Amino acid sequence: MKLYSLSVLYKGPTKANLLKAAYDLSSFSFFQRSSVQEFMTFTSALIVERTTQGSRASVKEQEYLCHVYVRNDNLGAVVIADTEYPQRVCFTLLDKVLEEFSRQVDSIDWPSGNPETINYKALDIHLSKYQNPREADAMTKVQAELDETKIILHNTMESLLERGEKLDDLVAKSEHLGNQSKAFYKTARKQNSCCEVM
Repeated sequence: MKLYSLSVLYKGPTKANLLKAAYDLSSFSFFQRSSVQEFMTFTSALIVERTTQGSRASVKEQEYLCHVYVRNDNLGAVVIADTEYPQRVCFTLLDKVLEEFSRQVDSIDWPSGNPETINYKALDIHLSKYQNPREADAMTKVQAELDETKIILHNTMESLLERGEKLDDLVAKSEHLGNQSKAFYKTARKQNSCCEVM
């Protein structure tokens, strides 16, 4: 899972204006990086231009997914990620960036701004922080912990039965099972044992 680009753009009447961008191109060779960055900038602007106000979209381009959100005030953001990166986390990031950007940068500067004139330093920090969606997003972190707990529970039951205790012995010793339940277990065990293939 990887994020490659995070951009903030203003959707003008005819074209999108790049306000600020951050890139993580470390997975590309040194000689490809400038071309890849230009391509990502071009793709981000094109996607914002073609996205209607107040909408979100995910666009697949080769092995990348471009997630875009253009607000009703024409401020938009694009994150380019690989196909494994969770979509919900991308849109959470876009919401956060646009909200923060609109608080720090005056809307008068949006139509004419460019990356050199816009004073907003948090994009690189967000891009770095969100590289690991489990750490950056609370819901993803909770889901990962739940998955881990399920694995631990399965391992615990298996290890309980691996300690030399057989289920047959546990059933025989059980005080909670009635005689009828014990008889049913023994009959079912006999029936299943004749069908086992080794």
